[in-house]
Amino acid sequence: MTRLSAASLDANGKHRAAAEGTTIRPGIVHLGLGAFARAHTAVFTEDAMLATGSSDWGIVGVTQRSDTVARQLAPQDGLFTVAERGSGAAPLRVVSSIVEAISGRDRPEAVVDRIAADSTRVVTLTVTEKGYRIDPHTGSLNLADEQVRADLAGKPPLTAIGQITRGIQKRALTGGGPLTVVSCDNLPGNGELTGTLVRAFAAALPDTERTPLLTWLEDNVTFPSTMVDRMVPATTSRDLDAVEHELGLRDEAAVVAEPFMQWVIEDNFAGDRPAWEEAGALFSHDVAAWEAAKLRLLNASHSLLAYLGLAAGLDTISDAVGEDSFRRACRLMLAEDALPTVSLPDGLDGETYCAQILQRFANPALGHTTAKVGSDGSQKIGLRLLTTIRANLDAGREPRWAALAVAAWMHHVATTPAAGLNDPLAAELQAVLPADRRADTVIPALLTCRSVFDAEIAADSTFAGLLLHWYRIIDTQGLDGLRNEINHG
Repeated sequence: MTRLSAASLDANGKHRAAAEGTTIRPGIVHLGLGAFARAHTAVFTEDAMLATGSSDWGIVGVTQRSDTVARQLAPQDGLFTVAERGSGAAPLRVVSSIVEAISGRDRPEAVVDRIAADSTRVVTLTVTEKGYRIDPHTGSLNLADEQVRADLAGKPPLTAIGQITRGIQKRALTGGGPLTVVSCDNLPGNGELTGTLVRAFAAALPDTERTPLLTWLEDNVTFPSTMVDRMVPATTSRDLDAVEHELGLRDEAAVVAEPFMQWVIEDNFAGDRPAWEEAGALFSHDVAAWEAAKLRLLNASHSLLAYLGLAAGLDTISDAVGEDSFRRACRLMLAEDALPTVSLPDGLDGETYCAQILQRFANPALGHTTAKVGSDGSQKIGLRLLTTIRANLDAGREPRWAALAVAAWMHHVATTPAAGLNDPLAAELQAVLPADRRADTVIPALLTCRSVFDAEIAADSTFAGLLLHWYRIIDTQGLDGLRNEINHG
């Protein structure tokens, strides 16, 4: 089958690129060119250009740990398709907002050059929690990280924070204009965090570099926070075959996504930006409230269903939400534990949002696996679950259902072979686990892991008691016992 490209798409005549006939010029550098970025940020950006007639916001996409996507897009002239799946899905769409794809691992100097270029006015990033190289004990940049140290020593930067900071440094030296750095990762206060990490990198440079760079940063760079939402599962070979059948061309970079997508952005830009609001994005001065709602309602539910699903041997999130008792546990966690602790932003109805969450998770076409959603749990449960648990404990309430999610995560950690645990803290977690994997030994052992649990919450007897209760049921009574406890609890 012929490969997708500008020429083959034109010759095929079956589908057209949304921005066909427009010469798009680069204006954005995006770090972390995964499936989510292509199905979310690239689509919003193309829609903004289409709505306004602007063609100055093309995306230079940069891959991080792997060059796969850059290799996929190169022979396709940056074109890729988005295939929506589920109720309300739009027709197949060919997106053309990516004008260049660079392997950041292989061409780090080129990444710095693109960030420093006069044409670049916005840098966006989706590099996942791990990509920020955060020290869990300080919340700032992990200056002990081997790659961060290499970037600071002057080697071509391979970390996202190193690339951004070195790009800004070169921009300052070459007289570039103001720059806005927009994090699109699921981290609270992601803009403020990114700014903190960039300044920490700059502050760790030699004296002759540090002071002028920090001054230029303060005067010319902003870091707005955002909240992003769209479910974009990993593309399978079956997905690629289905797109090929429909498109009439082979697209190795195709992505699958749900119809829903959302982007809330803090209106804090240093210079020009795309008119993303024309594409449906919401500009707000209260992004934190949207972030908290998503993390503690949607993301927390995702984690709960993932770990319950893993305990029950279920492969996908739709399988897990299709289990009546797990769906009930999710509803109860939202209603009894999470909603009472969340200050909802204007325009968001809590009950409607929670019902929508479960409806979206039930979409079988997405194929979101419990293993994928359950990966990197040590990085996720604090933001998604422990904040809710702490708020309930402070209010004198038992966070029964949120504790179930944490207990199920603990069971996953304790019963997964060391080599199979997909978590950046896998070695640390395995090191504290006892040989005897019963609840009475596992719970207190994992609670000593300060990279996940602080001393105060680890010492709370109510929380520990709930963890012991749920872990014992999962570990000794299996799915039937868990169903019974949830349905009658």
